[in-house]
Amino acid sequence: MPDRLRVEVAGRQLEISNLDKVLYPRAGFTKGEVLDYYTRIAPTLLPYLEGRPLTRTRYPNGVDGASFFEKNAPAGTPDWVRTVRLPVPGSSKNREKIDFIVVEELATVVWLANLAALELHTPQWRVDDEGRALDPDQLVVDLDPGPPAGLPECYQVALLMRERLAEDGLSAVAKTSGRKGMQLIVALPGDEPADEVSGYAKALAEELAAAHPRLVVAKMAKQLRPSKVFIDWSQNNAFKTTVAPYSLRAGETPTVSAPLTWQEVEAGELTAADLTPSAVLDRVAAMGDLLQGGE
Repeated sequence: MPDRLRVEVAGRQLEISNLDKVLYPRAGFTKGEVLDYYTRIAPTLLPYLEGRPLTRTRYPNGVDGASFFEKNAPAGTPDWVRTVRLPVPGSSKNREKIDFIVVEELATVVWLANLAALELHTPQWRVDDEGRALDPDQLVVDLDPGPPAGLPECYQVALLMRERLAEDGLSAVAKTSGRKGMQLIVALPGDEPADEVSGYAKALAEELAAAHPRLVVAKMAKQLRPSKVFIDWSQNNAFKTTVAPYSLRAGETPTVSAPLTWQEVEAGELTAADLTPSAVLDRVAAMGDLLQGGE
């Protein structure tokens, strides 16, 4: 197979390369397989990327090599890829701005996969057609277990949080992080600023930590977290991002941040290792998009 191939993707011309390069050495999972997964999952993935400035984690030499976060559009970005100019997180008075990528089509997904952008991370808000940031349209409850706690403990906290959110008339859907934790996602009308959403998430986290002190912690301090599940309410900060549904994760083997049914959360049996790219593609084919009520 040639090192470089010129291909057409949904009417866009782009070059893909090094398809035989192994990006997950322990699994023998190649760049070609990464491209195949992202191409096949794209119809389900795209609604969670559209309108959201994208942060990528790139692994040009595979998961055992050096990686880097990338927010800005890299040199050589095709002119058909949508970009929006927004303030850089943490810059003085939001003065510094960069061009973020916004994924709107299959060709952009394939182009990013070819850059070994294995992990895709998005904020809880979107931009409008003019590229202006809108208020958050979702709240995320990020559950991060402190060893030796893991997904089983996250499942317990997820059920407690679902019950608490329901008291406020809110409905949550669940997904794994693709690693040791998980997230709940709550759709919002998009009429409250990020600081209010984050404040609400913080109040919920503190309430559950007070009610279940042996299981839940709402503070980031590492000495408080062993054997407990940290509810990272700060993921709702306007400048924070969360791994997107259906994104790959970089680890010893390829896993996916995959939606779950509440029955699966209640059963508490699935592990991150169960949710491989092929397994997630099969799940979508059989059950649809669980974040949109499939099954």
